[in-house]
Amino acid sequence: MSLSKNHIKLITSLQQKKYRQKHKLFVAEGVKVVEEFLNSDFECERVFATENYEFSGLEDKRVLISDLELKKISQLKTPNKVLGLFKIPENQELGNQGLVVALDAINDPGNLGTIIRLCDWFGVDILVCSKDTVDCYNQKVVQASMGSLTRVAIVYGDLTSYLKSTNLPSYIADMDGTNVYETSLPKEAILIMGNEANGVSKEVREIVDAKISIPRFGKIQETESLNVATATAILLSEFKRGL
Repeated sequence: MSLSKNHIKLITSLQQKKYRQKHKLFVAEGVKVVEEFLNSDFECERVFATENYEFSGLEDKRVLISDLELKKISQLKTPNKVLGLFKIPENQELGNQGLVVALDAINDPGNLGTIIRLCDWFGVDILVCSKDTVDCYNQKVVQASMGSLTRVAIVYGDLTSYLKSTNLPSYIADMDGTNVYETSLPKEAILIMGNEANGVSKEVREIVDAKISIPRFGKIQETESLNVATATAILLSEFKRGL
């Protein structure tokens, strides 16, 4: 099997969410990322690989391509031997136990990818995303998550309905909240992180149980806020530190 025009058309179309939803497929690139998906429960549709990629298994789904052909279908500045097409799984049920991270309208793919990695690092199994949060199968998100997408269940849904239905205490990151270093945090809770520019929405703010903040220690204190992924890392560390 060789790279066809239909392959190129399909792979290129998957840059857009509507075509990812239509075909129920997403793209992963690079040796480490693709192998993470191959070794997970994600179902592989097709693998496009150059001759210098050591491939084992799924030979019937492999398309051998040249380095030049890989450049035609890759979104990376420096394509890395292999590109995989994987099937998007069905949306899972919303989590209602343990420590859950919820995202309210996160727009930046890099931030979402980093937060997925943080959930993986800190042992958070469920990431709940509002419907207007960037698609986790956006290729930039997939690359930024570096394989952690295979170990964190991501669920999209109505965030306010979810918060109203759960028994878990909910916390939002807020500049006017209680100092997180002086707060006793529970083992099971929902940590809600808001939009990069506007923070948590009014609808969510009105129904959460508590607000926590990360204090500034700089002498001048002119920095407006932390990057949302950086703040998530600090707060998750504090939730886990008290266990």
